[in-house]
Amino acid sequence: MPQEAGFDRSPRPFDLAALLKDREPERYQLHTLYMNEMMVRALRTIGFDVAFQRGSGQYLFDKGGTRYLDLLSGWGVFGIGRNHPVVRQALETVLAADLPNLVQMDVTALSGLLAERLLQFVPFLDKVFFANSGTEAVEAAIKFARGATGRPNIVYCSHAFHGLTYGALSLNGDATFRDGFGGFVPGCIEVPFNDLAALEQALSRRDVAAFIVEPIQGKGVNMPDDGYLAGVRSLCTKYGTLLVADEIQTGVGRTGRFLAIEHWNVEPDMVLLAKALSGGHVPIGAVIMRRKIFESVFNRMDRMVVHGSTFAKNDLAMAAGLATLEVIESERLIQNAARRGEQLLAFFKPLAERYELVKNVRGKGLMIGIEFGQPRSFKLKAAWTLLESVRAGLFCQLIVIPLFKDHKVLVQVAANAGHTIKLLPTLNINDADCTWIEGAFDSVVADAHRVPGAVWSLGKTLAENVRKGSR
Repeated sequence: MPQEAGFDRSPRPFDLAALLKDREPERYQLHTLYMNEMMVRALRTIGFDVAFQRGSGQYLFDKGGTRYLDLLSGWGVFGIGRNHPVVRQALETVLAADLPNLVQMDVTALSGLLAERLLQFVPFLDKVFFANSGTEAVEAAIKFARGATGRPNIVYCSHAFHGLTYGALSLNGDATFRDGFGGFVPGCIEVPFNDLAALEQALSRRDVAAFIVEPIQGKGVNMPDDGYLAGVRSLCTKYGTLLVADEIQTGVGRTGRFLAIEHWNVEPDMVLLAKALSGGHVPIGAVIMRRKIFESVFNRMDRMVVHGSTFAKNDLAMAAGLATLEVIESERLIQNAARRGEQLLAFFKPLAERYELVKNVRGKGLMIGIEFGQPRSFKLKAAWTLLESVRAGLFCQLIVIPLFKDHKVLVQVAANAGHTIKLLPTLNINDADCTWIEGAFDSVVADAHRVPGAVWSLGKTLAENVRKGSR
């Protein structure tokens, strides 16, 4: 037999470890020169330029070895924590197997297995379409909804965030992300979140293919009113509109259920997943839907590739998804998210009674928002007004920065110019982590109520830096 052709597997001179070691001190300079200088400026302004070197589970470590508790989890990507050994082993297995990845005219066992596994978690739906990200999943949902119904319009909510590619951006309820990028995809109609009357008015023309909604809005951790999502389901059924649940941030156990919409016993026609499904290593998105929707698009052999994405079913992404679901189940992370979420909410909710700057606390599971607002007392109100006059939402940095600098807790504001700090930790946080969070917030929020004080001195410095950066 002829000798098998392939790559020469002898050692190569390329040494990535050495390259990283040599050039690591230049990380901020490289980004300033060749990438997003404004990001580097922002990191330096708020003191976040500590050059993280390592991540393990819920923790980050800077160049000095100091440990931080990450309550952002990479926009919610690291649901099971950073560098989980089960996911790493799955990826190493795929790489070692020399699999015939992405053969154009073939299908793989890995993608079929992941689809099967997902449908075990979402048993009321029937088919899965894979994409590379959350925004790609949204784009696919728009096409599937229009293709299945023959209708042109898509309805979305104010304050929604569904992604930043053009279809998803056209469904974005935040002007911050839309300004300067119009025009948008036609047929996209905005209605207020939690407003069933406005939704019915939009759907009653019977020209709406789908209503897309986050069960809990990520920008601000905005909660649905009791009965809202059930009412949405009823209206969509009444007017022949598909209900699309964007669970890209809320799904895969984040809220103490696999899907957030399960809390309200509602079954959508499509579910969108991404972020945490990846295990944090290889991007993945998924649209889970009813059979009728799927088969109305892929309805003939000559339409078998009418929609797709080059890397969507790559072996590494599929393996990462399978490993992530295994970890979620074997480590009982959904149950842990529910338990730790209740523990943290029980701590945070009384803060609104004890501290006048805390206006509201809301959330489910490990998706929690702490909203701050204008205080009543004269000194605090004057200090708040002065800071907010420089930039709306600036006050929250007086909470974020001390949490990071003094307590090694990483958080950020939930939305541009907003006053809600969002907690989105990994699902494996433990009792000691909760104690860490509670102590840090209690200290920082108490300090913020002392005028004059160190926090408000920081506010003065921050306001000056923001003015300089805006010139």
